[in-house]
Order: sequence, then C-alpha cells, then structure tokens
Amino acid sequence: MRHKRFHVVLLLLGCLLTIPAVPALSVGIHSVSQTTTTHRYVLDYTQSHFIAHASRGGLLWFKGHDHLVAARVFSGEARLNPNQLSASSLTLIVKTDSMEETSDVFTEAQKKIINGELRDIVLEPAKYPEIVFRSTGVTGSSTGANQYALRISGNLTLHGVTRAIVIPAKVTVTGNDLRAVGEFSIDRDDFNVKATSAFHGMVRVKNKVKFTFDILGRE
Repeated sequence: MRHKRFHVVLLLLGCLLTIPAVPALSVGIHSVSQTTTTHRYVLDYTQSHFIAHASRGGLLWFKGHDHLVAARVFSGEARLNPNQLSASSLTLIVKTDSMEETSDVFTEAQKKIINGELRDIVLEPAKYPEIVFRSTGVTGSSTGANQYALRISGNLTLHGVTRAIVIPAKVTVTGNDLRAVGEFSIDRDDFNVKATSAFHGMVRVKNKVKFTFDILGRE
C-alpha cells in the first residue's frame, strides 16, 4: 500500500515538472518593453517657429500684403514611441496675447495698429487666453533612421470653439532633440474668428488660414 502511494506521489511530481511556463508572463514583459520606448519631449518656443499665414483681402491701405502672425510664446510636449507610433501624442498650448504681426512689408507703426486689432477684435485674448491643440490619435511610418512621417489627429480650440483637425508632420530625432515641421490649414469661419474690425478694417483676410511650424522639443 505504501509502495502504491509513493508511486502516485512520483507521478504527480512528474506532471508538475512537465507543465509549460505560463505564456502571460512573456506577454507582460513584452508590454513593459514597448511602453518604455515612449520618449517625452518638452517643446521649446525659443528655438521654434509657429506662424499663421493670412492671405490678403479687403480694399484698405494694407491692400496687397499678406499677414504673417507668429506665436511668440507656447508650451506643450510631444511623446514619440518609435516601436508603436500610434502610442505617440502631442499637446500644444499657445498664449493668445503672444500672437503678433511679423511680416517685414509693414512698418513698425503699421504693425502696432495690426497687433492692436488682432488683440482687441480678432483673437480677444482677455476672453480666450489660450489656443490649444490636443492629439487624439497618431498614424504614420518611418521614412529613415530616426525620421517619421506622421498624421496627428486632434482637437483644436481657438476663440472658444473646438474642432477636429489633422496635422501632417515630418519628425526627426537627433540625440535628445525632436524636431517637427509641417503645415495645415483651417477655415476662419469654423472658429468664429473675425476678419476685420468695424472701425479700421486693417486686418481683413481671406477665410482660409495656413499655419506652418518648425518646432523643437527636448527630452
């Protein structure tokens, strides 16, 4: 009897020793390695350019010149996962009162008038202090060593209105720096942004406004 019990115990031990490793353990390790490849880059506005190109319109004394309105101050971060681009993201927050005319075709006196209308009538920073973009999804592909072509979907909040837009961007990583360049357009009417004032009409532009950017982020 004792011999039979001992034999049963040996069989149980043999079964336990031949059970394969649990596959979930390897999946968990793989997931951790994927998430650790996401890099965070803080945007540096002092080394970046973010400019609104407003094509000319109207019949007054600024006729014939386009407006180049630059965002002088902004913040945010970019997250890039080279192994899983869909896990990447972008947040950009522009200080509305930092938007100003930069085109060389205008005199300093003209720029002062244009910037006054931009603040008081067009952008209204007292009511809407920030222009915000937050991504909701990223798609794209690698185009070379540490280079990526991305399409960044997200929500743009401007002048109190939020709309979904897509921003194409070419991204290059060099050491601890990420640089993103590209352009996108919006319809001014979609965001209830005025084209001109009732008083002077100095900032009269067409409906479509193009934005170009060359933004640096540091890890």
